[in-house]
Amino acid sequence: MNFKEGEVLYFDKPLRWTSFALVNKIRYHISRKLKVKKIKVGHAGTLDPLATGVMIICTGKATKRIEEFQYHTKEYIATIQLGATTPSYDLEKEIDATYPTEHITREMVEETLKTFIGTIEQIPPAFSACKVDGKRAYEMARSGDEVTLKPKTLVIDEIELLECDLTKMEIKIRVVCSKGTYIRALARDIGEALHSGAHLTGLIRTRVGEIKLEDCMKVDDFESWLEQQEIEITNE
Repeated sequence: MNFKEGEVLYFDKPLRWTSFALVNKIRYHISRKLKVKKIKVGHAGTLDPLATGVMIICTGKATKRIEEFQYHTKEYIATIQLGATTPSYDLEKEIDATYPTEHITREMVEETLKTFIGTIEQIPPAFSACKVDGKRAYEMARSGDEVTLKPKTLVIDEIELLECDLTKMEIKIRVVCSKGTYIRALARDIGEALHSGAHLTGLIRTRVGEIKLEDCMKVDDFESWLEQQEIEITNE
């Protein structure tokens, strides 16, 4: 292994970790192993703290491949609570409104999900890393400023209803989609399309391109895995 020449590593991002924290942890262990003060490490596609799953991390010269990985199709398993919304469209913020759900049936959910397949327009969440006049949207939203984001065109290849528990008003879906898709925003839009409200309560990224969750390493195993690798040191 040569981390300066470039390696591509696959991790299962832990719950409540930011993508940035994961990168920092990996950089710390590699720097220590190589006995260097700094090494380039970056990730290919942010996951929210409340999401888990596939995260591709590139080191050294392989950081040039980040954009290539970002354009790969992604697959998610999302758990959505119907009948209530939050300002962040997930559990980061408290419920701010509740909506009727008595009219919702499994058939209605299945028919509604079909309408999201193909090329769609999606307004990103205000609590997101999108930029408005050079500022991050989430910084403005957390300061109480009004955030107006423009719709983005993206592609949903597949949506499958995995579970539909109408006693709890909770559904679980599998989504295959393009770069730039916010599953939180999809949850919001599904709620609206059902003439109700909805927010995301769980999210796992199960695939990026050909990389599946089972190909990924747990962060806690990285240090011991690193000890077992033959490391090439490049003198610059």
